[in-house]
Amino acid sequence: MENKFHFFDQVYQVVKLIPEGKVTSYGAIAKFLGASKSSRMVGYAMNGSHTLNETIPAHRVVNRNGLLTGKMHFSSPVTMQEMLENEGVVIKDDQVQSFPDHFWDPSENLL
Repeated sequence: MENKFHFFDQVYQVVKLIPEGKVTSYGAIAKFLGASKSSRMVGYAMNGSHTLNETIPAHRVVNRNGLLTGKMHFSSPVTMQEMLENEGVVIKDDQVQSFPDHFWDPSENLL
């Protein structure tokens, strides 16, 4: 159980570094942390981030196709979209438009 929480903390540290107006994927975070098969665990960490005393910009984490798959874990189903749009990210049908332009890869940006 302790390892899971350590992994979650590492996920949160990466997510806090995603620049405003950028998004990354669960898989990109998992790969950066050396656990490329742990995308789902990154998702679990994002789901739990809302209960923390610090702000984790979980709205900037989407699936590998730019879909807002975590939207149901926000205060309302449109909160994630609204937060991204407030940062200049265009969303249509729950998907980040111009996804490659907004994608931030921790493996390329945090070395």
